[in-house]
Amino acid sequence: MTDTKTVASGHPKGLYTLFFSEMWERFCYYGMRALLTLYLINSLAKGDLEAFGIYGAYTALVYAAPVLGGRIADQLIGYRNAVVLGGILMCIGEFMILGGNDTWLYVGMGTIIVGNGYFKANISTIVGKLYADDDPRRDSGFTIFYIGINVGALLATTVCAEVGNIYGAHYGFALAGFGMILGTLIFWLGRKNFEHAALPPDEEKLHKPFIGFLGSTFSTIDEENGGKSWRPLIVLNRMQITVVLSVLAIPLLYFLIKNSELVGYLLAITAVFVIYNLISEAIKDGKVARDRMIMMIIMFVFNIVFWACFEQAGTSLTLFAERNVNRDIMGWEMGAATTQFFNPAFILIFGSIFSIMWIKLSKIGKNPSIPMKFGLGIIQLGFGYLIVYGMQSLGFVSPEFKMPLITLVFLYMLHTTGELFLSPIGLSMVTKLAPKRMTGTAMGGWFLSFAGANYVAAILAKATGTEEGHGGEAAAAGATEASEAAASLANYVDIYTQMGLITVGIGVLLVLLSKPLNKLTHGIG
Repeated sequence: MTDTKTVASGHPKGLYTLFFSEMWERFCYYGMRALLTLYLINSLAKGDLEAFGIYGAYTALVYAAPVLGGRIADQLIGYRNAVVLGGILMCIGEFMILGGNDTWLYVGMGTIIVGNGYFKANISTIVGKLYADDDPRRDSGFTIFYIGINVGALLATTVCAEVGNIYGAHYGFALAGFGMILGTLIFWLGRKNFEHAALPPDEEKLHKPFIGFLGSTFSTIDEENGGKSWRPLIVLNRMQITVVLSVLAIPLLYFLIKNSELVGYLLAITAVFVIYNLISEAIKDGKVARDRMIMMIIMFVFNIVFWACFEQAGTSLTLFAERNVNRDIMGWEMGAATTQFFNPAFILIFGSIFSIMWIKLSKIGKNPSIPMKFGLGIIQLGFGYLIVYGMQSLGFVSPEFKMPLITLVFLYMLHTTGELFLSPIGLSMVTKLAPKRMTGTAMGGWFLSFAGANYVAAILAKATGTEEGHGGEAAAAGATEASEAAASLANYVDIYTQMGLITVGIGVLLVLLSKPLNKLTHGIG
């Protein structure tokens, strides 16, 4: 069922409720993310490598959690309940971090991970269900929704990041938590605009008493048998059990964050399970569904390539900004974390243009295929990293071994245009290619590819750092500040150049393979 109520833009009313809900949820997530690496290194005295490991484990688990959250919503609690539960848990987790030590940070992270698992995949699924299968507004609608994501990210990387930079990270984390409260309230108060697309598969079954435990208590006289009957002290329905099990998952996540190397194994096992499940279920629907699922999984792999390089923003690119970029603007020094704002700012500049462009290209039959868009997006990402090499080659390096801020402006601009070719299109792809009965599970698979990307991103980031947290090999040898800066810059330039060349090559390969891959969609573009 699709939404027949539209607003002046021609899109369903529910899209805009979801727009603002997701906006504030992203304000929460990106506010915390923007400050996390610097908080780990500067406040909790972690070295680069340990900080990157914690950051990578956390962000990987954040994106892996929707695999389970989407499946639970599909089969049991419904998308509305999943998003509300997720929002509440994320609020709680954000405020836990204010405890100010490793333990509270890891517990808070674990709570946020569980909440994000319910929130992230399922709000995107609701957006897809507002449109009919062949609705040409779908890609445009997802791009509008994606703009909402980046309004939240822009506010987070300016307001939260600067509050954290000036007053301390804890104030930034608290502000992110209040943003999550607002996002959850907006979702709940506007639920009538999308509720038809977000209800549980069986409302009565969900709330029907399911299990009793903690012993028994005397109840009534069993008149028929002339004896006494007994019943459990506590009886829970399926919704309540879901909440209890979600809370019990937090200690496990605490353990995984502290032992970040285990996350890679968990992701690999989960990926095998998800891929098997998606393909086996699609096979039941015939050859067309099978081919579409194979195509979607191939795009998941290329998505990992893109985001493993893109997600340097929260780790190595932030430290590159702190150590080797001149951030002085007319006497005001921009915080290193605040440099992450360039990406969402460019999303807002180009997002509407891309939204209109896809519709116009579709009308004239020139809209690129999904794999072509992915390939072009990856190429732009690679060129973004080559900007760093280009700036060094042209001599734009100060005597203090710092590059001008414009380096990050151009880098993030190309990363952003690449992102617009890939990410909102990927969200739309999942809702179009996946069998309807398992859209949430497929969306979870999409976010699992982000999880893998974030884990790989942390591995790539480690090539730019040291155990001591000073960046560059010279720091470890106790060298002077100047030689430390020189070694740091040389390392960043080398790693980013390699990343740029490799990703451009992978993007070109995907462009060349786009036609045979597109045949697997059987007409869905």
